[in-house]
Amino acid sequence: MVAVLKSSLMTDLSSSPEDVAQGARRATGDTSSGAAPPAAEVVATAKRRQFSAAEKRRMVAAANRCTQPGEIGALLRREGIYSSMLATWRKQLAAAERSALSPRQRGPKPDAQARHIKHLNRDNARLRRKLERAELIIDAQKKLCAALGLPSAEETGEDQ
Repeated sequence: MVAVLKSSLMTDLSSSPEDVAQGARRATGDTSSGAAPPAAEVVATAKRRQFSAAEKRRMVAAANRCTQPGEIGALLRREGIYSSMLATWRKQLAAAERSALSPRQRGPKPDAQARHIKHLNRDNARLRRKLERAELIIDAQKKLCAALGLPSAEETGEDQ
C-alpha cells in the first residue's frame, strides 16, 4: 500500500507544471492556449409581425374553406399564426361588417366646442339668477336697516 502511494506521488512530481496547468484549463473550459475562442453568437431580436387587412381577410377566408379535421391546424402552421389570432381576426371582420351595414346617423355631427359653449352659457345664466337673488336679499336688508334705524354697512365702514 505504501508502495502504491509512493509511486503515485512520484508520477505527480515528475509531471511538468505545464501539464498540470493544461489539465486545469481543460477542467474549467479555458482554451486560451492557442485555440481561438468560439465566435460570439448574436441573437437577432424578434420583431412583431404585422398583417395587413388583406392578409387577415385572406387567412380567415382560407380557414373558413377548411372542412376536414386537421386542415385548420395545417393552415396555422403553414402561415405561422396562432389560433387566437385567427379568432380575433374573425371577430374584427364581423364587427367591420356590422358597422358597414348599420344605418348612419343623420344630422349634424356633435361638435365638442359647441357643446362646451352651451355648458358655459348655461352656467352663466345660472350664476346671473343667483346674483339677482343675492341683490334682492341685500336690498331687503338695507330697507330693513333703514326702517329699524340701524346703521348700514356703508355708514360703519365695514365695507373695507
